[in-house]
Amino acid sequence: MRRFDGKVCLVTGAAAGIGRATAIRLSEEGATVLAADINEAGVRETAELLRSRGARCESLRFDAMDEESCRSLVAGTVEHFGQLDVLCNIAGACRADHFLDLKLSDWERMFRINVGSVMVLCQAAIPHLKKTRGNIVTISSASAIAGAAYWSAYGASKAAVASLMRALAVEFSGDGVRANAICPGGVNTGLASTYSIPDGIDPALVQRLFPLCEAAEPGEIAAAVAYIASTEARYVNGVSFGIDGGQLL
Repeated sequence: MRRFDGKVCLVTGAAAGIGRATAIRLSEEGATVLAADINEAGVRETAELLRSRGARCESLRFDAMDEESCRSLVAGTVEHFGQLDVLCNIAGACRADHFLDLKLSDWERMFRINVGSVMVLCQAAIPHLKKTRGNIVTISSASAIAGAAYWSAYGASKAAVASLMRALAVEFSGDGVRANAICPGGVNTGLASTYSIPDGIDPALVQRLFPLCEAAEPGEIAAAVAYIASTEARYVNGVSFGIDGGQLL
């Protein structure tokens, strides 16, 4: 399929995991990709991989904690390629804590990365998306919809971005701009290696997150991003699309 011929897609979190898989999938379908991540070496590797396969791709480092970095990322995408058709908000952070041990500073950092950066990127992108009648796809989480023990800060931040997508879907539908969230369950990425599981957890509560006893692969999530971002999904707006193996049943 070549659903993204002539389209420019900005993919954050593209150094690895779902972000890299999404950059690959969109480029395979004809997209020009701006791959972005705080991991400069990793995102450069992604761009080189895509170019080696004949895709048009550039990479930029950005810091989700920094407002100006987020705004500059969108401006840099348009400067490089002249337009923006799809914003894929995939960069994010995760942590696990016993709720009674969770520090306010850690809660606030989680929201700054997972919610604040998405808000700023969307603000910067929407004027350009209006011109192309483009759309936004943001990675939320199954834990935004159902309770996930020990992931209270993460789940709350992902619920916030799902709610934000619904609000943007309503506010900008008249401009032809769609906004949707994808809510994966467990995914086999390196994100889990960036935080530790606290001592004394109840394994049965964690097992609820993996109803099929295995995690999804990043490419499975990327396939959903590609569908929702494509014109085939032109009537899909404001949804929280679950890919969780039945976690929410």
